[in-house]
Amino acid sequence: MSQRSFLPVVLAAGLGTRMRSDLPKVMHPIGHLPLVGHVLKTLKESDASSAAVVVGPQMEALEKLVDSLMPGASCHVQKDRLGTAHAALAARDALEREFDDVLVLFGDTPLVTVDAILKVRTELASGADVAVLGFETSTPFGYGRLLTHSGKLLAIREEKDASEEERLITLCNSGIMGFSGKVALSLLDAIGNENANGEYYLTDAPQIANERGLKVVAVVGDEEEVQGINTRAQLAQCEAVFQRRKRSEVLDQGVTLQAPDTVFFAHDTVIEPDVTIEPNVVFGPGVIVESGAVIRAFSHLEGAHVGTGATVGPYARLRPGARLGVTSHVGNFVEIKNASIGEGAKVNHLSYIGDADVGDKTNIGAGTITCNYDGFGKHRTEIGPGSFVGSNSTLVAPVSLGQGVYVAAGSVVTDSVSDNALAIGRGRQVEKAGRAEELRQRFKAAKEARVKKG
Repeated sequence: MSQRSFLPVVLAAGLGTRMRSDLPKVMHPIGHLPLVGHVLKTLKESDASSAAVVVGPQMEALEKLVDSLMPGASCHVQKDRLGTAHAALAARDALEREFDDVLVLFGDTPLVTVDAILKVRTELASGADVAVLGFETSTPFGYGRLLTHSGKLLAIREEKDASEEERLITLCNSGIMGFSGKVALSLLDAIGNENANGEYYLTDAPQIANERGLKVVAVVGDEEEVQGINTRAQLAQCEAVFQRRKRSEVLDQGVTLQAPDTVFFAHDTVIEPDVTIEPNVVFGPGVIVESGAVIRAFSHLEGAHVGTGATVGPYARLRPGARLGVTSHVGNFVEIKNASIGEGAKVNHLSYIGDADVGDKTNIGAGTITCNYDGFGKHRTEIGPGSFVGSNSTLVAPVSLGQGVYVAAGSVVTDSVSDNALAIGRGRQVEKAGRAEELRQRFKAAKEARVKKG
């Protein structure tokens, strides 16, 4: 199959007014990847090196997104929304190059699989001129029906045009259609707009192909993988399917999910075997978790790399740039951002470590924070290996702590500390005998005066 040239044409011009959003419909995400991104990702996995993506006018943000997701793809603007065939013809420049296979897909069907694309392309490789991906459903209302006879696809009949007998057909049109590159442009050009809406419909192509004596077939896929999205409810449904698929994939790879339905993944989450994930964990994009790590309950990870045997949480937050070394510990109510935690180092509770490097075997006491932002720029904190930072300490960046440093609890550290030194940065304790009772009486009298006045 890889020897056959392949042009996917992705129709992504829809505005999605039913989404009630200013964002183009295909830019709404599932698994932290825009809908069209899922389609392009599947196409790349199907050996497509490029694609022709049809967008609407003034969709520069979508064009930039397509370029970032598939640099080899070209964008083509459909200026007027005159139907699906009209949209496909917006990519005429690409179609004129006569690929072996041309596949028309939609940017709002993010669950389409490599297997579905392969089924259509296999029929084209076997001599079909047109191959339509259909699906069986127990609820066909609203879908176009595939009219078949003796293994041939005769036509696609829309719900409003179907007879009572045709409406009983449960084989429905997914919208995904494959063409032999030799006839694709000719068939698309032959589609007319003699209908109530005056639009050019891709679904007319099979009937035109049959009238020309070409080979037209239907291929049966899975209903789930061809779900389109027009509403927020359908977006949520597809998100649920994506998460179920991802959980199944992770479990099959040797990961323990204690409560699978409560764990949420991004499209690019990488979890190695023998990782344990407790309930209610959320993975944002860009997370890698190495073998043997434990992600405890109610933790949130994004843009983070968790090393072998490390422990995260419960109730921890790893933000972009967080890197946890082998067997390191990040505990409850700890936030790590753009910081590396060395091998065997511990940040066990109630701390913020941002823009920092924490050395191997270092212990960060509860309540410690790195003050990395001065209102204008970010600054780094360097903490050497084997150091101990006492509880409730404040490290004001830029600052460097050497190897084996000991920071006394409650210190504010503003100057760098040399190797094996003790740093104490706090006011001296003063005790004034009898002052506690004096303060109590003063505060009591003030309170009584306010009550009497008010």
